[in-house]
Amino acid sequence: MDESRSLYPTSSSANPNAAHCVEPGPTMSKFGVLVMGPAGAGKSTFCTALIQHLRNNKRPCYYVNLDPAAEEFAFEPDIDIKDLISLEDVMEEMGLGPNGGLIYCFEFLLENLDFLTEPLDTVTDEYLIIFDMPGQIELYTHVPILPTLVKHLMRGSLNINMCAAYLLESTFVIDRPKFFAGTLSAMSAMLMLEMPHINILSKMDLVKGQVARKDLKRFIDPDVGLLDDDPSRTMEFEQTPGDSDPMSTKNVMGGSSFKRLNRAVAQLIDDFSMVSFLQLDAQNEDSVGAVLSYIDDAIQYHEAQEPREPRDEVETDIGYDAMDE
Repeated sequence: MDESRSLYPTSSSANPNAAHCVEPGPTMSKFGVLVMGPAGAGKSTFCTALIQHLRNNKRPCYYVNLDPAAEEFAFEPDIDIKDLISLEDVMEEMGLGPNGGLIYCFEFLLENLDFLTEPLDTVTDEYLIIFDMPGQIELYTHVPILPTLVKHLMRGSLNINMCAAYLLESTFVIDRPKFFAGTLSAMSAMLMLEMPHINILSKMDLVKGQVARKDLKRFIDPDVGLLDDDPSRTMEFEQTPGDSDPMSTKNVMGGSSFKRLNRAVAQLIDDFSMVSFLQLDAQNEDSVGAVLSYIDDAIQYHEAQEPREPRDEVETDIGYDAMDE
């Protein structure tokens, strides 16, 4: 493995876990974040940016890949579910499709939780444990597998202070019904997992110039009124001459029933008043740092850290910077 990409210090011994394998005390805290969301939301990209940001700030982290279909990593995972079971093997040997195979992989993980418990038991409270999850939405909304795993991590012997970071691609704001559908899935995950939760609009660099700043604020705290003043839907679903089929995709999605469904979804989100979003541009380190600060607050990371004496050279640099200003 390329040392420049490894999460471990280059001075580690042959056992890479030596950097953070210590005998934990009975009251040792652990801290983690569960990075999840639909496929294509940018979860792995965010994990990579978060790890790089932590490294840049001399803060240790522990990377856990729980996507049995993931193949390429910018940073080598400390724990990789594929060392236990892979989606490709399950689909080949069990004759299952991607979704069924993924659920089988997680059921197998729940039957072999020592695979996670034993290495995580030695992680100290200085580390942020980053869990990179797969993108199949049913894991977060339909089946009880993930809630069972979360309870084991948070309330079992590991006792990890953990929050969920649910990513939704910011390009959803261009299609407002699609945005509210994604917001509903985020709210469903919040209700199902019963853990501290932050929601993130990812890939904000892709919508620059397409959405006015004042309009964007209405997506950060979802506003039902967004459905009433959506000019794109009116233009898109004006009936084409000669298109008289009431069951055509265009007419179904432009009909009154579809509009009532969207309004009901938006009103449900508004009634619960649970979902708001942070903005993320994974290419911008300040943006990544801002999201990390919300994660730290949610898991109370800094409250558990012992005060440390800053290095002399850091003090000197700060002093010169202040003088220059």
